[in-house]
Amino acid sequence: MIDKVIDGYLSQLTAIRRDIHQHPELGFEEFRTSDLVADYLNSWGYEVHRGLAGTGVVGTLRVGDGAKRLGLRADMDALPMAENNGKAWSSSVANRMHGCGHDGHTTMLLGAARYLAQTRNFNGTLHLIFQPAEETLEGGARMVQEGLFERFPCDAIFAMHNMPGLPVGEFFFQHGPFMASSDQLVVTVQGRGGHGAMPHLAVDPVLVASHITLALQSIVSRNTDPLAAAVITVGSIKAGEAANVIPDSAEMKLSVRSLGREGRTALLARIPALIETLAASFGASARVEHVNGAPALINDEAMTRFAHRVAEQQFGAARAHYGARPLMGSEDFTFMLEVNPQGCYLLIGNGDGEGSCMVHNPGYDFNDQCLAAGSHYWGALAEAYLK
Repeated sequence: MIDKVIDGYLSQLTAIRRDIHQHPELGFEEFRTSDLVADYLNSWGYEVHRGLAGTGVVGTLRVGDGAKRLGLRADMDALPMAENNGKAWSSSVANRMHGCGHDGHTTMLLGAARYLAQTRNFNGTLHLIFQPAEETLEGGARMVQEGLFERFPCDAIFAMHNMPGLPVGEFFFQHGPFMASSDQLVVTVQGRGGHGAMPHLAVDPVLVASHITLALQSIVSRNTDPLAAAVITVGSIKAGEAANVIPDSAEMKLSVRSLGREGRTALLARIPALIETLAASFGASARVEHVNGAPALINDEAMTRFAHRVAEQQFGAARAHYGARPLMGSEDFTFMLEVNPQGCYLLIGNGDGEGSCMVHNPGYDFNDQCLAAGSHYWGALAEAYLK
């Protein structure tokens, strides 16, 4: 039933997805996308609410007298990167690209929105949440801070992300820690500049930064439970301009990830302690600044098993997989789950696509074959939860 209805406007969904793809917008700048989403929701009879986190959109549909309230979330923002896949619908904006599939996520939720408004085969309140700025890990937190769940209470919340390399249109679930925490740190190592020929009269911050880079890996190998996943990456070291000049300072940028709350807390305590002590041992000093961060994404077991059952009933056991491996990537849907933990974040396979290239790759494109399956799944989940 659902698939037949959605197949009737699949061509429209494909056109919507490609239109969004051609006009990518960065976080908190999704003005055109926000207008497009709001216009479609209005035309289908939703109460449309705008302004949360600037460009966020929430569409509400109430049917019957059911007390349950469900939230389904999709992200809308693109990435600051150039596209290189040769598609006819490639980005029309320089150095902007939907390289993570948020154009597809938005369209799948719009597909379900149209189906649910047309059939109204549920009893309760449905909130469709279109979120800005997921890529910067800011949009979800800001929507929550600005009163998302006070204005639109939800008894359960769900979100979905495509995954290249997994079979197209198949669904993947796992309860517990499913995506890693993410923290960005900036370290300023303060030494004493001098002539490169007279290092004994200086304190070399480049040398100190190099030792810090090596020592940080000992935190994962010697201070972290071997059964707990953690990653510390030094992505940038900047210092000096000339080969014969020892600079005054060096700047380091760190990415820190962990699967679990306790692991994250331990890492964020141990990293500054090690850096400051090691710098002092060289006669230098170091300042560690926590730029931003997001906790690990934890899926509720009951809601995850419910979500899996819906997929199994709709698509068969061969397309609904439980026990998916957690990912060390991060996702700001975690901010919604932190305050509203009855929920689940799931994956839909994006297929081999462009040689299975991963998201955030210039050759990536969302697979339009997912649109029907994703819209179908959201429609079935809403009907099952809001019986």
